[in-house]
Amino acid sequence: MSPLLGISLKLLSALFFTLMSAGIKSISTRYPTGEIVFIRSFFAMIPLLIWLAWRSELPHALKTDNLRGHLKRGIMGSTGMFCGFAALQFLPLSEAVAIGYAAPLAVVVLAALVLKERVRIYRWTAVTIGFVGVLIMLSPHLGAGAHQLGPGAAIGAALGLAGAFCSAFASVEVRLLTQTERTGAIVFYFMLLTCLLGLSTILLGWNIPGYQDAAMMVVIGILGGLGQILIVQAYRYGDASLVAPFEYSTMLWAVAIGWFWFGEWPASTIFIGAFIVIASGIYVIFRERQLGLARRAQREVAPSRLT
Repeated sequence: MSPLLGISLKLLSALFFTLMSAGIKSISTRYPTGEIVFIRSFFAMIPLLIWLAWRSELPHALKTDNLRGHLKRGIMGSTGMFCGFAALQFLPLSEAVAIGYAAPLAVVVLAALVLKERVRIYRWTAVTIGFVGVLIMLSPHLGAGAHQLGPGAAIGAALGLAGAFCSAFASVEVRLLTQTERTGAIVFYFMLLTCLLGLSTILLGWNIPGYQDAAMMVVIGILGGLGQILIVQAYRYGDASLVAPFEYSTMLWAVAIGWFWFGEWPASTIFIGAFIVIASGIYVIFRERQLGLARRAQREVAPSRLT
């Protein structure tokens, strides 16, 4: 274990994913969402396969006995990707990123409903407060002055929120897959299915990119693939409870990149709501850690009582 290395890799992955989102936003008005999803997923598989080959994990890393689980995760995750990419067309970068923070909170709710995990009052309280933060971020889109934000702003907020909930469903399915599947297989089959679903939209009409946009699309895909690898490595070198909160550094990257690249500055409601959501999310993460340590201690004590 190397906690500082784990944190550094997590911060770098957050930067890569934010740069990827900024690249998607820069071309989102010129190309269909399905085309962008395909390009992102196709080129993301290149660094993934190189990484697996370098670790001598091919082809056994891709072996699976649960194609149905991968299919479920892929459909929900792909839907979330479609919604999230479409939202970038209508929303400032930092706002789209902040709305996406609803996903970890939704995971707690779905874990209780789908996985039948026991969620105590402390985490329910944190999740409730977190969703209040989400409502604060969405409040400009819900009031009478929503039309002042420009055409499509409300659609973008709805797409961003839908994408967050789809990602939460996908995360719950990933929890089930990790019980029997390798990390390489989980990532590869998700990318493969997303790639195929994106490719199917070619029937709706795609636009042929110029050299500059084509280069941007390749960079978007590679950034996505590298970001995924860095996340896996980050959790390899640091405990999840230590590394996970640094996911929220994406807000800092999004504000900085949005300002320099697009000339955007978040509204005060975004800052306030994001702070509430981030604080709630961090509390949930550390609460999970405390419960995990308690369960581990009980397992260690039980054998000693038997002897």
